[in-house]
Amino acid sequence: MKKELDNALCAKFPKIFRDRHASGVDTCIHRGFECDDGWYRLIDNLCGCIQSYLDANCENNQAMQVVAVQLKEKLGTLHFYYRGGDELIAGMVWFAEYLSSSICEVCGEPGQIRRRGWISVLCDRHAGDSDASVNEEMP
Repeated sequence: MKKELDNALCAKFPKIFRDRHASGVDTCIHRGFECDDGWYRLIDNLCGCIQSYLDANCENNQAMQVVAVQLKEKLGTLHFYYRGGDELIAGMVWFAEYLSSSICEVCGEPGQIRRRGWISVLCDRHAGDSDASVNEEMP
């Protein structure tokens, strides 16, 4: 992800990304957001939902502050690893990871999982190659 977008997420959600520049001993988030720019809005919306929920519930000790450990593309979809939270936050993260399977990682437009030697979610424009296969053809 571009540095500007990385910085914007960290500035907007300092509690979630408090370890962004920590050492690599306890976290992998120091490597940055290991995905392309197209998922920026998805990550922004997810973090907004998480932090709004936490701000309303942390005082009652109903949910612990979420701290991101790693955000990356893995096997074509977003994976958000974190500490803290509760079952509702786990559901939010699961849903965002699921949604990433239909959002182009490059531009954020609707996309499909495609295999081209690696697995990516791409729109038709960014898939480019006519030999890129779509999700239904994958084993």
